[in-house]
Amino acid sequence: MEIITIALLLIIAAEVSYLVAVNTKKLSHKKEIRPIFVDTSVLIDGRIIAVAQSGFIGGTLNIPRSVIGELQYLADHADSEKRSRARHGLDNVTELQNMSNVKVEIFQDGSKAAEGVDERLLKLAKQYQGSICTIDYNLNKVAQVEGITVLNVNDLAMSLRMAYLPGEKMLLELSGKGQDAHQAVGHLTDGTMVVVEHASNQIGKTVEIEFIRSLQTAAGKMMFAKTTKPVEKAIAPIDNRKQNNNKQRPAVRQAVQNQQPPKTFHSDSNDQRLANRPKRHKQYKNNNRSANKEQGLIDLVNKQ
Repeated sequence: MEIITIALLLIIAAEVSYLVAVNTKKLSHKKEIRPIFVDTSVLIDGRIIAVAQSGFIGGTLNIPRSVIGELQYLADHADSEKRSRARHGLDNVTELQNMSNVKVEIFQDGSKAAEGVDERLLKLAKQYQGSICTIDYNLNKVAQVEGITVLNVNDLAMSLRMAYLPGEKMLLELSGKGQDAHQAVGHLTDGTMVVVEHASNQIGKTVEIEFIRSLQTAAGKMMFAKTTKPVEKAIAPIDNRKQNNNKQRPAVRQAVQNQQPPKTFHSDSNDQRLANRPKRHKQYKNNNRSANKEQGLIDLVNKQ
C-alpha cells in the first residue's frame, strides 16, 4: 500500500508540474504581445488602415479615449482644414473597428488629458509595457529617450521605398531579353527586375542606365530604364551616306555661289558683235543647265 501511495503521489506531482509549465508558457506568450497605443497623428494620416489590412499588426490597437477627445475637439473648434482632417481621423477609427482581422479597443483613460495627449501616451506605454504608434517626430524622439518602442509609419514607408528613384543612374549588367524585341532585362542586388528600353543589342554587357519609372505589383516591384548613351542604329551605311552628303553640301553651295556669268566682249564691229552673240547665248544656256543641275543636286541632298 505504501508503494502504491508513493506511485500515485509521484503521478499527481508530475501532472501538476506539467500543467504549471503549460500555463506559464501561455502567460509568457501573452506577455510578449504588448499593447499598441495609437497617436492622433496616425489616425489623421490614415496609412495605418493599409498597414492593418495587410495583417502586419500583431497586437491589439488601443486607441485612448483622450485621443478620441482631441479629435473631437479639433473637429468642433479648429479651422476648416483642421476640422476636415480631424473628421477624417474619426472616420479612420470607425473603419479600423469594422475590420475583422484587427482587434481595436477604446482604452478608457478619460476624455481629456490634462498633461497633454503626448504625455498621456508615454505614461500609458510605460505603465502597461506597450508601444506607441505615431508619426510625430518630437514624440518619436522622446519615446526613444524613455526607452519606449515606437511604431513609426514613416519609417516603414522609407524602408519599403524603391532603392532608386526616376532620374538616378547606375551601371547594370543586362542578362536577358525583355517582353518586347527591343527590350533588355537586368536585376538589382535585391532581385528587382529592371527593363531597359532599346537595349536588346547590349545583352551581356554592363551599361549605364537611367531609371524612368517604377511599378509596384502584387508579384513584386519592377523598374523601367533607358541607356544614357545613344544606341547605334542597325542601318549604319545609310547614316554614313547621309554624313558624306552633309559634308558635301557646303562644297556644292560654294561652287554655285562662285559661279560668275561669262564675260562679254564689246567691239565696234557689228560683225564681231553678231559673231559673239550666238556663242554668248550658248554659254548662258550651258551655265543655266549646270546651275539647274547643281540646284537639283542640292535639293536631293536636302531631301535625303
